Amino acid sequence: MATRREMTPHDRVRTAMSRRVPDRVPKTAGFTATVEERYQQHVAAELGLDLSKPEDAAKLPGAAGYFGMEVRGAGFRGPEALPDFRPFFQEDLPDNASFSEYGAANSPGTFYHFTRRHYPLAGAGSVADYHGYPWPDFTPPRRHEHLQADVARLLQGGWYVQGGVGHIFENAWQIRGMEDLFEDMILRPDMATFLLDRLTEDRAFQARRYAEAGCDSIGCGDDVGMQDRMMMSPAMWREWFKPRWAYVWQVARKANPDLQIWYHSDGYIEPIIPDLIEIGLDILNPVQPECMDPVKLKREYGDRLAFWGCVGTQTVMPFGTPQKVRETVKWLVETVGDGGGLLLAPTHVLEPDVPWENVLAFFEAVERYGRYAE
Repeated sequence: MATRREMTPHDRVRTAMSRRVPDRVPKTAGFTATVEERYQQHVAAELGLDLSKPEDAAKLPGAAGYFGMEVRGAGFRGPEALPDFRPFFQEDLPDNASFSEYGAANSPGTFYHFTRRHYPLAGAGSVADYHGYPWPDFTPPRRHEHLQADVARLLQGGWYVQGGVGHIFENAWQIRGMEDLFEDMILRPDMATFLLDRLTEDRAFQARRYAEAGCDSIGCGDDVGMQDRMMMSPAMWREWFKPRWAYVWQVARKANPDLQIWYHSDGYIEPIIPDLIEIGLDILNPVQPECMDPVKLKREYGDRLAFWGCVGTQTVMPFGTPQKVRETVKWLVETVGDGGGLLLAPTHVLEPDVPWENVLAFFEAVERYGRYAE
């Protein structure tokens, strides 16, 4: 059986995410710190490196290069300094709290990378309370003037480049508090409108700059799904979030009509998939198989959507055997990957309960089963 001519990583992902057939299925994965440590230990042993020696540690390849992941990211620089957000909180924060540039605070939890959330604008009572808040500014040139050079360098290296745009709903509830945000949408719509519009303009500016810089895609989205239903009614999502994401994507596509749009939501979001397609979605991530059937979605939307993910991190990756991981990859290639339109990835970062053997089995199976015939 003849296989297709070998493609560059860039062309492989671009072809697959354009719903055409590449030489083989592209792949990626994200590691938690614990899994990254395991990777370093195993690969150092394989290569005979002593990581306590700086000269050996410098020789250790990154996981993306070692496993042949085809995607690289571009990003804005952070602010030069964060303002003091603590006066905006109604609670005393622990000394070890950390802050996003929107002022959303996290303090360490008890389980790996999970954290406790603290909301700086939970006490806001009117739009007037938003006006004195130290909102971030993404527009200073030092934050984004490097993008063209960074993207050009990555494209020259043969990679598919994605710019990280981020969120609207998630940023909003992390600033305001989820209960208060939902109440605002119903009882105080002027407050919800101000906050969501502010975030939407930030996302639109970032999306435009990534498009102008030549990124292949922009990565954006909001977790709006639970295990078996949405966090809000589809009607509420259509009222508050559909037009805002449509605006962000329109701004980006005006700057670069060839830009691919990638949207992430964990959980069950089937009711709004047609809406996402309507406003310009190209790539759905992560297609969590415990919540939505990826084969069904391929059958219903595969002529309009590509799929990025599909390998369950609630089931097969932590609890399956290596053989089960290999069988799952093979099945996804043969079904969701039929005719192209698939990038395989675990549907979340790999947690510490994922056996290292399953990580290896995932990448080995994509290499073994993911090649397309002529």
